[in-house]
Amino acid sequence: MCKGLATLPATCLKSAKDIKHKIGFLLQKPEFPTDQKQVKEKTTAVKRVSPADVEKWKLSFNNLMNCESGRTVFTAFLKSELSQENLEFWNACEEYKKSSPNKMAAKAKEIYEQYIEADSPNEVNLDSATREETRQNLSIAGLSCFNDAQQKIFNLMEKDSYRRFLHSKLIQDLSLLSTTTSLCALKKIGGKIGCSENRCGA
Repeated sequence: MCKGLATLPATCLKSAKDIKHKIGFLLQKPEFPTDQKQVKEKTTAVKRVSPADVEKWKLSFNNLMNCESGRTVFTAFLKSELSQENLEFWNACEEYKKSSPNKMAAKAKEIYEQYIEADSPNEVNLDSATREETRQNLSIAGLSCFNDAQQKIFNLMEKDSYRRFLHSKLIQDLSLLSTTTSLCALKKIGGKIGCSENRCGA
């Protein structure tokens, strides 16, 4: 579970404002209308980012995707590249699995028409065989309807977008924040490594 910044010294929190502002700005400027409740939830998730979380995200894509705030930050990065459709599709598949059985058929059709069908509004990059297999799965619309397509998009993000994310200014800024807050924490418990007011902010 992702830990928050609440336990960090107050002097360290100011240094996080610029980074959170950048992420919040990206999240609040969606290409399509977004529910304000969802925007508020995502902004709250960003505030829960901890130094330990950032280091875990850098270790593996699974760690990033298994963390709510990790997915939020990754979404901000993808939006900055105008390439968020893959993650949106992955998220839609996760929500689909939570649907009640009587709503699965309608939801499956909606996801297919939004992300998989040729020339769909947010078409994801799938091979023709997987696209056709998923189309046939619509007749059943069970829990595994999108499993193959979702896994292939996951693998694509891991090999492509995630690698760019690791070298992006966004993750570099968060890593810098991680280092700064760690130094401040040491100062708080009486460590010998100093942390000036200029470094952490007033």
